[in-house]
Amino acid sequence: MSTRATVLYDAPGPRGIQINRLLTVATLVVTAAVLLWVGIRLNGNGQFEAEKWQPFLTGDMWTTYILPGLWGTLKAAVVSIILAIIVGTVLGLGRLSVVAPVRWLCTIIVEFFRAIPVLLLMIFAYQVFAIYGLVPTKHLAFGAVVFGLTMYNGSVIAEILRSGIRALPAGQEEAAIALGLSRRQTMFKILLPQAVASMLPALISQMVIALKDSALGYLIGYVEVVRSGLQAASWYKNYLAAMVVVAIIMILVNYLLSRLAERMENQLRAGRARRNIVAKVPQQKDVGVVTKDETNVDWHNPDYHNLKHDYE
Repeated sequence: MSTRATVLYDAPGPRGIQINRLLTVATLVVTAAVLLWVGIRLNGNGQFEAEKWQPFLTGDMWTTYILPGLWGTLKAAVVSIILAIIVGTVLGLGRLSVVAPVRWLCTIIVEFFRAIPVLLLMIFAYQVFAIYGLVPTKHLAFGAVVFGLTMYNGSVIAEILRSGIRALPAGQEEAAIALGLSRRQTMFKILLPQAVASMLPALISQMVIALKDSALGYLIGYVEVVRSGLQAASWYKNYLAAMVVVAIIMILVNYLLSRLAERMENQLRAGRARRNIVAKVPQQKDVGVVTKDETNVDWHNPDYHNLKHDYE
């Protein structure tokens, strides 16, 4: 096998490299042509005129439409994410329970809500809350959005949690039991902390999905950023500009959430717990394949001294 070959991909030869370059150039040319054609059509319809974008430079646009919608999106996403983590933790641990009825019940709940589309859950919750008066009329849409996002994402988080715990070496649980720890102590002091660190990227990805799925509340009358953008567009007749601005806002919010998740993951994988979990983790220069202890610097200890340097 060639030294450049990998398990999943064999490095192409000279002919393959040439074909790949030609395909890349052809793809770029076609993409540029399509974008140019779309730009010409939009420009012909007056979508790039200054008056279409001017409203977004005024304060009324933001205070009347965009910011209230963004607040609605963030509020629904944050509440549903917190509840989904709680529900997912309970269901995930329930699926690992030694009590068969508890395990079966949690399995049924998880599989049921994972199989139903989020929008259908929102519509169902909206009708049930309205018919039986479970939620004040003013908060019907908000309650339905939170319910749908909580149950769907909670079920997914439950599976992430269960798989994260199952992926840990079985010897850890056996050793804990041999030392006299109860199953509860073993789960919360040994298995769960390790599983959280390993499954954090998947958890954050699910949070991003919850943030984006909050836009489905538009169909049941919930005021979020997409609905606010469309309302503004219907007033100012600038649908393209409104959707571009809304898309940029969602991209920025999701990017910031992803960056925060990456920083938290570095903290959890740094080798030791820190009081400030969102603080930056200084790392050594990448020198190839190294272990975690070699990569993450023991920077939080002011008396740290690397003994390896004394023998070089």
